Amino acid sequence: MAESAEIIPYIFYRSVPDALDWLARVFGFAEELRHVNPGGGMHAQMRFGGQRIMLGTSSTVWNLRTPAETGTPTQGVFIYVDDVAAQHARSAAGAANPDALADHGYGLTFTVHDLDGHPWYFTQRSAPEV
Repeated sequence: MAESAEIIPYIFYRSVPDALDWLARVFGFAEELRHVNPGGGMHAQMRFGGQRIMLGTSSTVWNLRTPAETGTPTQGVFIYVDDVAAQHARSAAGAANPDALADHGYGLTFTVHDLDGHPWYFTQRSAPEV
């Protein structure tokens, strides 16, 4: 078993530059790295709240497709935040169309789909029960 690990979602987009812009503007991610691959496509990394995601160009060669290309998402990204209402307002102001905030028992949450249809779940933890 690993004593230390960092799990990083690797999310594929039709246009990595457009995704970098959208994720920064709508969710508040910060770009760390942008690399054009010699064979085409792009790899990038972003940070949010001390956590990292990686982005890559969708590819028919590697059969890595976006929900916009397949017609359905196969995964989502779940993020705990300190102020979900502020994150919801930022997402709505950034041209996304987030679902309404709702309490699902584990915390106040909303879902929003990005420019390629990936679902993102932002949640503020419920106060611990005493």
